[in-house]
Amino acid sequence: MDRAAAAEPQYQSGFGNEFATEASPGVLPVGRNSPQRVAHGLYAELISGTAFTAPRAVNLRTWTYRLRPSAAHGKAHAVAHPCWLTAPFTEVAAPANRLRWNAWPEPAPGTDFVDGIVTVAGNGSAETQSGTAVHVYRANASMRDRYLMNADGEMLVVPQSGALDVHTEMGRLRVAPGEILLLPRGVHCRIDVPDGAARGYLCENYGAPFRLPELGPLGSNGLANPRDFLAPVAACESATGPVRILRKFLGGFWELERASSPLDVVAWHGNLAPYKYDLAHFMAMGSITFDHPDPSINTVLTSPSEIGGTANCDFVIFPPRWLVMEDTFRPPWFHRNVMSELMGLVRGVYDAKAEGFVPGGISLHNCMLPHGPDAATFERASTEALAPRRLEDTMAFMFESRHVFRPTAQALAAPNLQPDYDEVWRGFQSGNPA
Repeated sequence: MDRAAAAEPQYQSGFGNEFATEASPGVLPVGRNSPQRVAHGLYAELISGTAFTAPRAVNLRTWTYRLRPSAAHGKAHAVAHPCWLTAPFTEVAAPANRLRWNAWPEPAPGTDFVDGIVTVAGNGSAETQSGTAVHVYRANASMRDRYLMNADGEMLVVPQSGALDVHTEMGRLRVAPGEILLLPRGVHCRIDVPDGAARGYLCENYGAPFRLPELGPLGSNGLANPRDFLAPVAACESATGPVRILRKFLGGFWELERASSPLDVVAWHGNLAPYKYDLAHFMAMGSITFDHPDPSINTVLTSPSEIGGTANCDFVIFPPRWLVMEDTFRPPWFHRNVMSELMGLVRGVYDAKAEGFVPGGISLHNCMLPHGPDAATFERASTEALAPRRLEDTMAFMFESRHVFRPTAQALAAPNLQPDYDEVWRGFQSGNPA
């Protein structure tokens, strides 16, 4: 398909499926994995998202059949990106404070998805392939004849405002607020903004690829269902003409020129693919007697660490849902957690904060820093009559990690950092035991 053809994206469903799709019939090999002599003079190329010898249950790889091999390009040259940073972040000390930011300001006109990325915090190391970096993106221009390939990590995109048209080697996806997008490490993409402007959150995962969490005692159903994840069908970009490819590699940025689009895949088969997922399909679980369940009950995707049950990064959501527990304080309890929590808000109001946590903003509660509902929320929740309550028009989320999120110097110096966040916990009255 030429770049001029802007038909609606088409999808195939299932998380981790062995997909097979072709934009032109008769391209995919039948009965063989990947013969080097491909129909129609195309080129076979393997993209491996895990080691060749990774266990079958977690092995990720896709065979692509393309107009030209992706190796057909010249030398890359180093370029700068002033605001997209890569862990480890050691330029400033990580403060032992709870932190909260308002939404980031609009970018200058002509800013595309890549140029509008600002790094807020992160942990681990891209070189050791552990940890994550959390960014915000702001865009008011599409990527024209420009493509991105991130060798440092996969990218989990959480739109907050405005849709994104995401063109990848495997095909095209449109993702809007209320949905998420998962772009595998090393896959080329080009991102357009059909609404004229878009903003949201981006988790760059250096560690194990995101996967669906195990369900354990929940049984065979609940949380995110595999069939609700949508992967694209093959859609070849055959247009020629010089294009630029930006590679992110060990935190550096390298630009090269190519004579045609790197999205020239006519057919592909495998289980390494971009996905989108509508968060409205999430089957929220919770208590129907007493007590407030741990937030892990709302895990959509998890990137496991080498320690069983301890995540490199969990993606957790707080969607519209019923609260019906009896004799229970319903907002999240006060707590200190060995896991570190970075939260964002897509829309509405988060039920643990009366004000100050706004769509597009971020809060950060690192390892063992006490937090919980603010004074106003505590007072309201302590005095209201308990009855079944429906939380509506809200979508908050959390990136939770075994590693401390170290804020970047640019985030700590940002004018939208709230200087008085600690004040929300003033005003609690002392208890009066008999």
